[in-house]
Amino acid sequence: MLDQNSELWETFTRKEEYSPVKLDKHQRFNYANSKNKNAFEPVVSKFLVSEGLSAEYPENKRFAVCLTHDIDDIYPPSSHILSSFFYCLKALDYNSFKPQIAWKIKGKEHSPYLNFSEIMDIEKKYDAKSSFYFITEKKDPVRFRYDIEEIGHELGNILDNGCEVGLHGGYYAYNSLESMKEEKSRLENTLGKKIIGYRNHYLRFKIPDTWELLAKAGFKYDSTLGYDDMIGFRNGMCHPFKPYDLNKNEPIDILELPLVIMDGSLFSYAKSLDEAFEYAKKLIDTVERYNGVITLLWHNSPFSWPIRKNWKILYEKILKYCYDKNAWITSGEEIYNWCMKECKVQFYQS
Repeated sequence: MLDQNSELWETFTRKEEYSPVKLDKHQRFNYANSKNKNAFEPVVSKFLVSEGLSAEYPENKRFAVCLTHDIDDIYPPSSHILSSFFYCLKALDYNSFKPQIAWKIKGKEHSPYLNFSEIMDIEKKYDAKSSFYFITEKKDPVRFRYDIEEIGHELGNILDNGCEVGLHGGYYAYNSLESMKEEKSRLENTLGKKIIGYRNHYLRFKIPDTWELLAKAGFKYDSTLGYDDMIGFRNGMCHPFKPYDLNKNEPIDILELPLVIMDGSLFSYAKSLDEAFEYAKKLIDTVERYNGVITLLWHNSPFSWPIRKNWKILYEKILKYCYDKNAWITSGEEIYNWCMKECKVQFYQS
């Protein structure tokens, strides 16, 4: 079906990324260098829907929202503390600054970035569940992040609340099978159960290599395919899909839940909270139109970082908007399980 349309096939498979002309300093392919400048329109999903693709969700929901959180930090780094100090000083808001420094005296367990229960409490108001992706790699180009073993009880609490724990692959893991396996094993040993979900740190990703490695490492789904410098649909899809390897001329045995909105990308694109909300609503309405899945990435730090308070406000506004539209708001794991059970559509003939 899809592979009979050369233009859409190239968009879907990300053919232009097989031999990229330019990558950024993190070796990422950016929207700025893409030939496809229609990121707000899921052209591939639109075509598939016109050809009969339909999706059904639990309780007759019209579309799904995949909620995810990349846990880059669980203790405020010095740069965050400093920016919070100047922000709160200017606003004469000393109470908001206290948690940023008090944990250094009270102990690590009082860190404001150990805020997973707060995030889940917000989501519960909208019958929502989410995925939390944790780093286990110690090597990082900026700073050491955290030891996953220190927060085993936090991981257990996330599971107890019906949410998912997945791996936030280290900066260097995206092209290393050994790193993927080691990081996965470390998280599973701490968690006490197998994990299936993945997103790489800094959204580093190489097509099709990273998908191939993730499948070999035992992951069932990935949710890295999104732009750092843009919101929208990187390969024209607003539905989960199995990628296709143009080199081997065969599908890759992993499900991709394409990333559509990342907090930082959204606020870089929009000039205000209101404008950011309008862009988010536009993308949500588009996904609803095609009965698709919209994946959101909100880091945990904005929920407790005074300078990012608008990001927290917007997150809840988005949840309410989706809830009022009767969306199925859930984790990547539940989307994966649904798709394996209900999605039987073949996108291509090969």
